[in-house]
Amino acid sequence: MDKTDFFVIKALEDGVNVIGLTRGSDTRFHHSEKLDRNEVMIAQFTEHTSAVKVRGKAVIQTSHGEISSDS
Repeated sequence: MDKTDFFVIKALEDGVNVIGLTRGSDTRFHHSEKLDRNEVMIAQFTEHTSAVKVRGKAVIQTSHGEISSDS
């Protein structure tokens, strides 16, 4: 995914956690958001964020397609 690509996370239940992970030799958590049902977060990868972890039921849409996470 290019740095300019955005991805969308839509919470399907209350309390979905979206966690940003850092780049580099030591991967660390650097940002966390909690979404409630039907809240939508639009995000993108940056020079600091190399991965995103989603906990809870959500739909994630990217330029590569759509995936649903399981709770």
